[in-house]
Amino acid sequence: MQYQKPFLPEEFDRRVREVKKRMEKAGFDLLVCQDPANLAWLTGFDSWSFYTPQVVLVHLNEDMPFWFGRPIDAKSASVTTNLPETNIVSFREAVLHHPEDHPFDDLATFIASKGWGAARIGVELDAHYYTARAHRHLVKGLPDAKFSDSLELVNWARLVKSEAELVYMREAGQIISHTMREAIARLKPGVRDYEVIADVYRNQIIGADGKFGDYTSLCPLLQIGEGTSTCHLTWSDQVVPESGLIMMELGAARRHYTAPLTRTVHVGKPPQEVSRLASVIVEGGDLALEAAKPGVAVEEVAAVFQEVLKRNGYSKDSRVGYSIGIAYPPDWGERTVSIRAGERTPLQEGMCFHFQSGVWLDDFGAAISEPFVVTKQGGQRFCDVERRLIVID
Repeated sequence: MQYQKPFLPEEFDRRVREVKKRMEKAGFDLLVCQDPANLAWLTGFDSWSFYTPQVVLVHLNEDMPFWFGRPIDAKSASVTTNLPETNIVSFREAVLHHPEDHPFDDLATFIASKGWGAARIGVELDAHYYTARAHRHLVKGLPDAKFSDSLELVNWARLVKSEAELVYMREAGQIISHTMREAIARLKPGVRDYEVIADVYRNQIIGADGKFGDYTSLCPLLQIGEGTSTCHLTWSDQVVPESGLIMMELGAARRHYTAPLTRTVHVGKPPQEVSRLASVIVEGGDLALEAAKPGVAVEEVAAVFQEVLKRNGYSKDSRVGYSIGIAYPPDWGERTVSIRAGERTPLQEGMCFHFQSGVWLDDFGAAISEPFVVTKQGGQRFCDVERRLIVID
């Protein structure tokens, strides 16, 4: 069976044109993209090869991007992208994990061979897999080039989702809704938390309505009892208690478009302070999503939620959400817009966010988060799991 590409060629052509417009405005001739989500978004490239140096090059005067990476991964570029073979370039295998040489030595040679040795080059200095050593070799190999941080240029181009992208976001929402409901049903006293997570992984991949799920860009997060006072703990071998608080932040990915979701569960009758915090979070989140309409500044959405917290005697210093879309490990955030004070970016239809409404106190916390897309009617949820503190009797 032939590999099913996630989008038509026209979708990728549109994206590259948009990036070139941004490059011209920013003063770049050439863009070196290392972020695997940007590689996928620009070309469709999809392979677990981002642990080695690989990039997509976008030049203002070239019709299509170039993929550059390890020789054994070049076939992945042929299979998953629409790039012609002339635009798929490999470095020498001998320079991989070499004590002195580096694949970006070969990248510099290739760039120079194209006549771009003195180009204005944008690089992703804050991308997870763009290493200091890679940058050093690239700069040394192109002494006449002018290097600048591209400042997440492609990430910002990804901010407003096309209708084709929203199809996958909604399917990811269906998958995580099913996965979360199954995980909650598994939370019975005496069950080990790793058993719950094992089922989560299965349901993430089995998917929903015949649509499979991809590996997610962040592992499942699960906290029990005092662990709920923080947000990024994973599983161990704790037992689901006869009575106690549990928090789960899970995600699902459909063609790598990711929908995260958090729910808080209490086994047995919850203490009044837990119920109260959860109800405040739900109220604030509902009002914030109602406010998330085109033209509204992002900070105004954050202010709606913060006002509900303040009115009820709570506070939250961290952001209350962030943009989401296509994602690869180790993070499902786009690293562009955060829902917080001072963020003046105006909302547009098609922007997608994870509204992470969690509040973590000294002894416990609660989170009832929601992935959503901005519409004229406000934030439209991708999921249909009940927004409440879930009590297991």
